[in-house]
Amino acid sequence: MKTHQDTLQRFLFENTPVRGNLVNLTQTLQQALNKQHLPTGLRKALGELMAASALLAATLKMDGSLVMQIQSKGALKLLVVECNSDVGSTIKMRATAKWGDGVTDNQNLFELIEQGQFMITLDPKDGQAYQGIVPIEGDSISAVLENYMMRSEQIDTKIWLSCDGESAAGMLIQKLPETMNQETQIHDEDIWNRVGYLAGTVTDEELLNLPTETLITRLFHEEDVRLFESSITQFFCSCTRESVSNMLRMLGDEEINSIIEEQGKIEVNCDFCNAHYAFDKIDAAQLLVTEAAVITSPKIH
Repeated sequence: MKTHQDTLQRFLFENTPVRGNLVNLTQTLQQALNKQHLPTGLRKALGELMAASALLAATLKMDGSLVMQIQSKGALKLLVVECNSDVGSTIKMRATAKWGDGVTDNQNLFELIEQGQFMITLDPKDGQAYQGIVPIEGDSISAVLENYMMRSEQIDTKIWLSCDGESAAGMLIQKLPETMNQETQIHDEDIWNRVGYLAGTVTDEELLNLPTETLITRLFHEEDVRLFESSITQFFCSCTRESVSNMLRMLGDEEINSIIEEQGKIEVNCDFCNAHYAFDKIDAAQLLVTEAAVITSPKIH
């Protein structure tokens, strides 16, 4: 079993428009998913989606969050991964899934999808959020993402993903926009095809088990590759009792009182980390008092 720290490695092929990222998730995956009782096929799919979100987040010069979702009207209802990062620092991730009855361990993701949609939401700390939505095209998460990037972003992107349930890993290569010089375009296309061919020889075992630098050397030993400083990936859930309280206040006093009267308390479980929050009659009363105070408090200029 791997013991090295979970990392994301950015790299660039010198004097070319081709860049890449490699990510390894073991502790991050296990901390994110071990408290959730996921069928095996969905656990593997969610691991691949976590690796994919880290790879794409690393291509963005953005402080904020990237959220990937697969929604469906079939047995799978939702896969969602949230990836938060500051440029050049730790990448923090959480993930969860929702599904209907009858899902078994040996079913893969695409057997469970009906009328599926794939969504990416970018929510920068500064600026407006953006959401892209496309139909699910392809028979793997890699193919779905490659089609999304070509359709929505017009960027040539190739992605390789693997998850065995305990570890997840992924590699992305991307061709930046071409120059206007025709000779340069032909040269760039040749490099893109060659690098894509070399990257395509990677195996699941290599992705999951080889240290990053070893893998890059094995795949691209004849290329001039520049490595940048790696980033750490880790599980992080942003839920707090305060955030749950704020959510409950949005229900309104009538709904809160109705739940308390019927059940004696309000219980909320976080879908991402399985944290349990309980609010008794006294807690509920404080919620309502706080809500009233916020509504009636005059503005201070």
